[in-house]
Amino acid sequence: MRATSTRVILSCAAIGVGGGLFAAGAGYFAGLIAGIAPMLYGITIGSHFLPSAVALALLRRPGVGILTGFIAGLVGAAFAPQWILRFLATGLLVGALLELPFFVTRYKNWSPWLYYIAAAGSGLVLAAGTFIALGPEHYAPWFWALYLALFALSPVVFTWLGRVIAASLSRAGVARSLT
Repeated sequence: MRATSTRVILSCAAIGVGGGLFAAGAGYFAGLIAGIAPMLYGITIGSHFLPSAVALALLRRPGVGILTGFIAGLVGAAFAPQWILRFLATGLLVGALLELPFFVTRYKNWSPWLYYIAAAGSGLVLAAGTFIALGPEHYAPWFWALYLALFALSPVVFTWLGRVIAASLSRAGVARSLT
């Protein structure tokens, strides 16, 4: 096993801090959405995917999604300490779920479709957990259809956005000496 360079770890930290600031804002927005239009809450879950998606697409190294998600969770929790467990657990879970297909391919296949399969699968896992936790009897079927569809689609959209950001950073030469 190769040692991870300090530059890779600091890159994860920088991406995690930016993602954590975004996640903190998204956390407060999620609270607002949950109070006003709870059926649209699924839109906000994708914000947790952004930092890990950027790190994986830019650095293409084992563990960067998990590390970046955790750092983003720490930063998000600093701005919203009432959600510390939510931020930390979600950051770790999302990072691990996004890394799963790359782990299965032993980090040799970085095809774009793997990012989207991971994001969609993760969204479905989170949607199923929410469905079970809230209980199907509490809302109408149309509510659940919209809610769960947004839970599945939002991670895909934010993963796409993360890949766009990573491509822009790569074109700018940010990770030239890291890959």
